[in-house]
Amino acid sequence: MALSREEREEFLAEPHVAAIAIASGEEGRAPLSVPIWYQYEPGGDVWILTGLDSRKHRLIRAAGRFSLMVDRLRPTVRYVHVEGPVTSAEPGTEAALRELATRYLPPDKVDGYVEFALKEHGETVVLRMRPQRWLSSDLGRV
Repeated sequence: MALSREEREEFLAEPHVAAIAIASGEEGRAPLSVPIWYQYEPGGDVWILTGLDSRKHRLIRAAGRFSLMVDRLRPTVRYVHVEGPVTSAEPGTEAALRELATRYLPPDKVDGYVEFALKEHGETVVLRMRPQRWLSSDLGRV
C-alpha cells in the first residue's frame, strides 16, 4: 500500500541510511548505487554531503539529478524512493558535516568523527535535490 504524502515525508525525515542512485552515463555500466547519509525536512529539499572530487559528485553534476531509496524491515517493511533535480551545489562546511554526523551518530562520537572527516575526506560539496517523483509502500498494511 502506498504511503500518504505526510507519511512518506515523515519517513524520509527519519535518519535512515539511503541508497543513492545516479546514472553512470557510461556505455555498459549500471547506475552508481551506494549507501549515503542525507538530511531532509518535510516539504523541503533533500541534501547530501560528498567529496568534491568524488565519482558521486562527478556523475550527479553530469546527470543533474539523483535518487534516494530508504527502507526499514521493522516494525513493517516500508520504503520511500525519491528522485529529482539538483537545485544547488555549495561548498561543504563543518556545520553541514556536524549536522549529518549528529543525525546518524551517538552524541559522544560526533566530535571525533567530525575531526577525522575534516582531516581525511578532503573538500566536500553539499548537493540539494528537490523531490519530484516519489514511490513508497508499507507492506504491513497488506
